[in-house]
Amino acid sequence: MEKREKKKLNMKKQWTKFVLVMVCYLLFLYWVESWLGLLVIPFIYDAYISKKINWKWWQDLEGPMRSVMSWVDAIVFALVAVYFINQFFFQNYVIPSSSLEKSLLTGDYLFVSKVSYGPRIPETPLTVPLTQHTLPIGDLKSYIEWPHWEYRRVPGLGKVELNDIVVFNYPAGDTICQNVPYQTEYYNMCYGYGRQIYEQNYPMAYPVDSLSKVEQRARFEAYYNLGRQYISANAQEFGGIGYRPTDRRENYVKRCVGLPGDTLQIIEHVVYLNGKANKEPDNVQYTYDVLFNDGAILTNDFLKENGITCEDLGLSSADKAYFKSEGQIQLTQQFRNNRIIMPMTKQTAALLKSRKDLVQAMAPVTGGNPAEVYPLNMVKDWTRDNYGPIWIPKKGESIKLSLDNLPIYERPIRVYEHNDLEVRDGKIFINGEQTDSYTFKMDYYWMMGDNRHNSADSRYWGFVPEDHIVGKPIFIWWSSDPDRGLFGGGIRWSRLFRFVDNIK
Repeated sequence: MEKREKKKLNMKKQWTKFVLVMVCYLLFLYWVESWLGLLVIPFIYDAYISKKINWKWWQDLEGPMRSVMSWVDAIVFALVAVYFINQFFFQNYVIPSSSLEKSLLTGDYLFVSKVSYGPRIPETPLTVPLTQHTLPIGDLKSYIEWPHWEYRRVPGLGKVELNDIVVFNYPAGDTICQNVPYQTEYYNMCYGYGRQIYEQNYPMAYPVDSLSKVEQRARFEAYYNLGRQYISANAQEFGGIGYRPTDRRENYVKRCVGLPGDTLQIIEHVVYLNGKANKEPDNVQYTYDVLFNDGAILTNDFLKENGITCEDLGLSSADKAYFKSEGQIQLTQQFRNNRIIMPMTKQTAALLKSRKDLVQAMAPVTGGNPAEVYPLNMVKDWTRDNYGPIWIPKKGESIKLSLDNLPIYERPIRVYEHNDLEVRDGKIFINGEQTDSYTFKMDYYWMMGDNRHNSADSRYWGFVPEDHIVGKPIFIWWSSDPDRGLFGGGIRWSRLFRFVDNIK
């Protein structure tokens, strides 16, 4: 009798667990709008109630094999759980570069929420958890390109707002050079090498800015093709040419300074939206040409207090190691360059200017190369500090197309929205039909780093499509200073659990 009661009680518990799991699972399916998942319900029922399948078959084994399989079972469960959580709820992200300094610092580890903007249904679902595109061993792809699902985003808590800090996939990362140092530089390299080769082959050619629009387009296509041929022919150096689907492209983090439908212009490094100046970040940085006194000594305390890093000073790996061990660095004409082009906030610039014992002279760096900014296949006088005006595409809105503005919108139309686009006899054809307008299928954003003169951002590779948006950083859960050892002030305690929304 007692045995029967225990069995009933145990069955009641199993039914309770089953009902709770089913409620959560059905709510999840409703959220992601994927009723194909109903096919899994019989297996959930069996695991809790009918128990026809021996899910723990390895527990019947004896000896070392049982122990091995118990570890395999635990690892598989953990990987599946991590994959599920990272895909739909949150993931960790570490700041790898100084493009957002001094707002987010190199070595900050972020808790990134996927539900803030709504998680994406994975386009390449078969991937190794905790990897973006490459296995840590063997330099092999960590994902399988089949099946490939179309872009779809499930409902989130909100949308990207102006001045949000956003994690997204690198838009120009669709085509890459396989070797790591060049992976994000494919398009720049194509046009850069192509231009050099063209000018060597045709030294008497007319300058590109003296040509008609049709001729300019043909010239830029020649640059691109020559550059691509050069990269292909030097596969040993560049690693050959590869492709990555949207959700496997590098993760970047920048600040959104332009929303869909906005007209953006940069005048004397200030961003204007629809004719009105946008608020600059509190810790925005610009580059200065600083001539330190010969023999000036910069101490660990001075640099840390004023937020100056070894990267800002342009120190070599050997000098970084020396600074780490000695806690100071001396800038001399003989051993180290005492004239440095370095990024600074206004506060740091004012402080250095006042320190006559350290600094002999300093001046802001202005200018920039129009050939380096987006789009790379257009003659323009735009630079990183004076750019545009440029209209940011908005879903459902149309734009008049001409050879004047086609280079700006060609990439969204052709690459991001998968249309066939060509120009014949000066006329624009989309999907085989002549047209002078286009209606966009997605929203687009303009992203920039707070370290304005040391940030590869939308000024250099253009718009960020909505299907590239990954999530929103919520808080910094860990922060380690790469210039200092763990026990030498390397942990930035003041940054731990700091909310990113408070970094304006």
